[in-house]
Amino acid sequence: MDPAAAAAAEEEGREKPPVIYTMENKPIVTCAGDQNLFTSLYPTLSQQLPREPMEWRRSYGRAPKMIHLESNFVQFKEELLPKEGNKALLTFPFLHIYWTECCDTEVYKTTVKDDITKWQNVLKAHNSVDWLIVVVESDAKKKNKTNILPRTSIVDKIRNDFCNKQSDRCVVLSDPLKDSSRSQESWNAFLTKLRTLLLMSFTKNLGKFEDDMRTLREKRTEPGWSFCEYFMVQEELAFVFEMLQQFEDALVQYDELDALFSQYVVNFGAGDGANWLTFFCQPVRSWNGLILRKPIDMEKRELIQNQEATLLDLRSYLFSRQCTLLIFLQRPWEVSQRALELLHNCVQELKLLEVSVPPGALDCWVFLSCLEVLQRIEGCCDRAQIDANVSHTVGLWSYATEKLKSLGYLCGLASEKGPNSEDLNRTVDLLAGLGAERPETANASQSPYKKLKEALSSVEAFEKHYLDLSHATIEMYTNIGRIRSAKLVGKDLAEFYMRKKGPQKAEVYLQGALKTYLAEGWALLVTHTRKQLAECQKHLGQIENYLQTSSLLAGDSHLTEDERKRFCQEILDFAKQQAENQGQKVILPMHSFAQLKTLHFDPPNAVVHVGGKLSIELTLQSQMPIPVQVDQIAIHVHFSIEKNSYRKTAEWLTKHKTSNGVISFPNEVAGFPLSRNNLPALELYEMYERSPSDNSLNTAGIICKNVHMLLRRQESSSSLDMPSGVTLEDGAHVLKCSNLILEPGVNKITFSTQAKEPGTYTLRQLCTSVGKVQFVLLHVYPIVQYDVYSQEPQLKVEPMTDSLLAGIPQKVKFTVTTGHYTMKNGDTLQLSNADAMPILYHPESKAVIYSNTREKISESSLRIQSSEKITSISLPVAPAYHVIEFELEVMYLPSATEPAVEKENTTNKEVHRKNKEKQKQDNCMATVDQKVTIDCPWSIYSTIIALTFCIPFNAKHSLLSAGKRKYVQVCVQNLSELCFQLSDNSLKNSADCTDLQLVPLNPESQQVIYSKQSIFFVWELKWTKELPLSLQCLFSVSFCPATSEEQSLTLKPFTYEFQVENFFTLYHVKTEIFPPLGAEYCKTGSLCSLEVSITRLVDLSEVDRDEALTESDGYCTTKLMYEVVDNSSNWAVCGKSSGVISMPVAAQATHKVHMEVMPLFAGYLPFPDVRLFKYLPHHSAHSMQLDADSWIENDNLSVDKNVDDQADSSSIRSRGSLHSAASGEHKGLPMPRLQSFSSGQVFNCSTAMQILVIPSKDDHVLEVNIT
Repeated sequence: MDPAAAAAAEEEGREKPPVIYTMENKPIVTCAGDQNLFTSLYPTLSQQLPREPMEWRRSYGRAPKMIHLESNFVQFKEELLPKEGNKALLTFPFLHIYWTECCDTEVYKTTVKDDITKWQNVLKAHNSVDWLIVVVESDAKKKNKTNILPRTSIVDKIRNDFCNKQSDRCVVLSDPLKDSSRSQESWNAFLTKLRTLLLMSFTKNLGKFEDDMRTLREKRTEPGWSFCEYFMVQEELAFVFEMLQQFEDALVQYDELDALFSQYVVNFGAGDGANWLTFFCQPVRSWNGLILRKPIDMEKRELIQNQEATLLDLRSYLFSRQCTLLIFLQRPWEVSQRALELLHNCVQELKLLEVSVPPGALDCWVFLSCLEVLQRIEGCCDRAQIDANVSHTVGLWSYATEKLKSLGYLCGLASEKGPNSEDLNRTVDLLAGLGAERPETANASQSPYKKLKEALSSVEAFEKHYLDLSHATIEMYTNIGRIRSAKLVGKDLAEFYMRKKGPQKAEVYLQGALKTYLAEGWALLVTHTRKQLAECQKHLGQIENYLQTSSLLAGDSHLTEDERKRFCQEILDFAKQQAENQGQKVILPMHSFAQLKTLHFDPPNAVVHVGGKLSIELTLQSQMPIPVQVDQIAIHVHFSIEKNSYRKTAEWLTKHKTSNGVISFPNEVAGFPLSRNNLPALELYEMYERSPSDNSLNTAGIICKNVHMLLRRQESSSSLDMPSGVTLEDGAHVLKCSNLILEPGVNKITFSTQAKEPGTYTLRQLCTSVGKVQFVLLHVYPIVQYDVYSQEPQLKVEPMTDSLLAGIPQKVKFTVTTGHYTMKNGDTLQLSNADAMPILYHPESKAVIYSNTREKISESSLRIQSSEKITSISLPVAPAYHVIEFELEVMYLPSATEPAVEKENTTNKEVHRKNKEKQKQDNCMATVDQKVTIDCPWSIYSTIIALTFCIPFNAKHSLLSAGKRKYVQVCVQNLSELCFQLSDNSLKNSADCTDLQLVPLNPESQQVIYSKQSIFFVWELKWTKELPLSLQCLFSVSFCPATSEEQSLTLKPFTYEFQVENFFTLYHVKTEIFPPLGAEYCKTGSLCSLEVSITRLVDLSEVDRDEALTESDGYCTTKLMYEVVDNSSNWAVCGKSSGVISMPVAAQATHKVHMEVMPLFAGYLPFPDVRLFKYLPHHSAHSMQLDADSWIENDNLSVDKNVDDQADSSSIRSRGSLHSAASGEHKGLPMPRLQSFSSGQVFNCSTAMQILVIPSKDDHVLEVNIT
């Protein structure tokens, strides 16, 4: 029954109701005047009015809406007008219309005018200003009336009489029953006016109503304010919105009432209670659930209106109205969400208001309400929609299941024996509180009332309904992926089965729930589920599983101390019982009994030799609440021999092992997988919400962006509990420790073993035996190993410095690793003596004995005996697997036949061929390998050791000339890092020629040569007669370290042998530059004369006898090529700069060459270089060898073909090279050859001479060359 009909029924009791043209819940419009006229127009009016939407603009900035207007047109009566204080909007007439079709003036004056006047007087008496006069004009009546005035006359009279200031309140409807354009236009104008007036009336009256309602709400703090009265007022507003089909606005009104009441209840719970709340604190006497099958529950509405409603009545009625509106809005899934919140909130509100509720009554109310909501949703949705939106309704199914379970436990329907008399009485009381079934559900076979009554009727019926609900809920949760919730319902189902003595069915659900809780780390849920599982396993007789669960519970810190002790005692009692009966051993995982924390090796590197002792200290943390007597703790060790393990010496193993010897194991919560610790870190971000209008901060919070990673299911993971089939590895290597007491907390256990067989030992398992119960750690991780090695004796000889220097004493360290060999008295090392490397013995030499861990054991004197071929070193007595170290001094004596560097222009005796190139490139020391053969007492084979010595010095020589006088210069370079003192330098002729004298020009005192520095020695050559073509020389110098004290040992001097060839002077070259004629100085840019004078100093010698020599009639000549080169670009050579001359081979023969040169700069300029070469014919078999300093830089050599006939006139236009000459020969052209003179054969006396060049007078820029 809608509110309009209800209000009309209320008026019906007092007097006859007015005529209502429609019974729909629509705004009321009264009709006065000609009722027959309106009746004829009503069908068209009711059809046309809602056709066009109108924009409704409301106050307070609310958004405009488009609405379709409909109305209930009723006959006008004064009783319909609202009286003062009446707030009922549903019966409020929003518009009053007077209908007339009067077209006769007399009729108007006599009847119509008076009728309109009375009508308006009644409206004014009730302050009603929303009215309209409609004049209907018909052509048919015009024809029948001859004294009719024009239409405008009647309308004008009405407007003048009644609409002076509101002329728009009178409208004309022309021929409304005809189908013509004029009639349609008239209808459109009339309907527009009617809609406009209706909206104006709505806006005005609703605004006034909202203001009054707001004023009433603001008085809520005053004494005597009633929520029920305010409820009825705001509901009137909701009814109006519903009447206008604005369901969203209607829903807002109920939501505001809901929020207002909830806030009052919360305040009451906080001690700030309103007086009117006492009406809702009445004891609950009826719990028949929600009523959602009626649009309006008038029964409960009357209770609210009369202030007789309980809390459940108010909440039921309020939700029923919200449900109706949500279904109108096609949001049925929000109904289920709100219903779940309502049911939970009602339970809490009853507690806050301290309302007296019989036991089980609230469970009945919640159960009935859940099913009522579900059936209401099913009534407005098809099966496909329901199946697709299970996620919205499954919460109600779960809540209904939970409440039915509570009712079953309360009424004794879930016990094994069934209900007793007290339970039956309670059931009767609960059913009585349901009352009679409602008429609307009386014919439904599956109504909530019938289901609850049937479920409470017997044990079998309850079990059927509860199992059906539970299985349906689990299936729904599983289908939508809410596995946790499904497991929780399954856990309740397991508890039901345990009550019904069905542990085999309960175990499945408990194991499933436990697996989920373990995977996700819900510690308290794991503990509670394990307690239930332990009871289940005990009833099923699963001894091993029960003991495993008991061990987990005994170490669970979430249990009380008494509970932990009880479960621990269960294990100990079983272990004692089995020990007496000699039954089969029960193997359980260790992590619940005790946890391995650390492991410490001694020695720390976990490396021991065969026969050595190794100790392992374990740190175990006992999880048990009481001390436990342990029969034995054993470590099962796996032994393996790796390939090439014989190479794993103590040194190698030490480098690859941890030095501290402590291994820590990861902490593991008992019964939880390690994978739980591998979850990603929380990704937390700040979140701010600001107002879109003024950008002010509304809310601030923290959001986790990777919650999907943290809360995701891990159903695919492997079993999280240790499987029951735990097995021990069989092996011969077991470390044991017996008869221990494990105290709660940290315990330290030490194992000792003596190494026997070499190899790698891996700790695989740890087993703790308590009677016949064994707790096993299946895998020791991280991997723990210790190594046992058997080592062969070894001898290592290494220098004490980075490099050994030849010629001075050097220290060498001998290291003897005994390995498995024991050094006995009389064991010696026998070294083969070498003449080039004597071993220096000091009586104070000591031998030190170390253990394998480098601990010093003892020290003894070193005894050395030396003979002509053998040096014998007596070794001290030392046990196996020790190290003997001692130091000796050796000195390498390079032989006189081994020079340090190669000769110039000739071959040198080989020193160390593999280092020759390196010596030339890096200027590093030359090296010599000296091999020593050593016989060791533990082997029949000799050991050959090579020591590399570095020659600290490098020497090179050069020949210097001053005319005919010759000098030999020797440069000694110190390549080592030490400083040396040099003395007794000498240079001798190897041929021992008496006609040659080497006069030293060096100081006779000692000289210090520093690291990476050089010292030069010079001798003058003097001779009395012609010398051979080559001179063999031997340089020697004594040396000793500059920082060492005076040594008793005499050191062998450093020697350097070299050869000098063609060292005497053949030609004398002199260069002169003359200024231009009439000038005193050379000027820049002016041509100067250059004169080159080449003089032969000796007669024909063996050196001249080559292919360039020409002999004719006893007159010998040779061809020379000269070249003037200025590498510094100070001079420009004009004309030819080179040429070939024929030089007589006779003493003092002179040849002069003239050319012109031009100075390019001012200042003292050095003379251009003059170079001289032998000019060999093209058929010469000699290969010309020119180095970079003795040849020229240009790439082209052009020589005249008739060079032999026209020697003087031949010219070389540009400078050439050996490359170009050779390339010419490759092309098949006969080209001449050039051969340079040896060092000293040509003396240029003008070398380094300079001449003054002055600048030209017209130069604006002065360039001066300073050399």
